[in-house]
Amino acid sequence: MTCREFIEFLWQYLSKDLSADERAQFEAHLARCAPCVRYLKSYQETIRAGKGSFTNLDDPVPAEVPEELVYAILLSWSKHERR
Repeated sequence: MTCREFIEFLWQYLSKDLSADERAQFEAHLARCAPCVRYLKSYQETIRAGKGSFTNLDDPVPAEVPEELVYAILLSWSKHERR
């Protein structure tokens, strides 16, 4: 697995959507690639920070947030909840 492939499969890895073989390849790459380990940790921290930013979902969305972004977030949440 290359670093580019690693990034392409990152979300599937975190969502546990990889086959056993793909997961093994992903983890083998992690075992030998320090930059991808750092990238993975940064990605996970970004997710945690983002989730922490929206603890009260009943708060109004600030006016300066683009409507397209709000729609994309809501769509992402609804897809994640169906899993």
